[in-house]
Amino acid sequence: MEITRRENNNIILLDINGEIDLYNAPEIKDIIAKLIEEKRYQIIINLEKVSYIDSSGIGALISSLSNLKKYQGGLKIINVAGSVRKVFELTKLTSFFEIFDVETDAIASFTK
Repeated sequence: MEITRRENNNIILLDINGEIDLYNAPEIKDIIAKLIEEKRYQIIINLEKVSYIDSSGIGALISSLSNLKKYQGGLKIINVAGSVRKVFELTKLTSFFEIFDVETDAIASFTK
């Protein structure tokens, strides 16, 4: 798994490439914990190039969102497709996370 960090309008975008599983899910939590330390509370995770996510990956995203909410921050998810979208739907997380198909919509949602 590779994570690339970008920034747009003071919002951090994390592009994830590969599989999110038991072995690398903690890396996502660590990166977001460091962003919180930097007082960066608006984060978008791009799952466009993620082919697989397991329960530990979902857990990392849930815990990261909970931590960000403590600082009135947010975690939005974009480009969820295929089997990864199925996992979000089966676990009813489509109502827990704000999920967008377009990056600009996710960015705009932070300013509302």
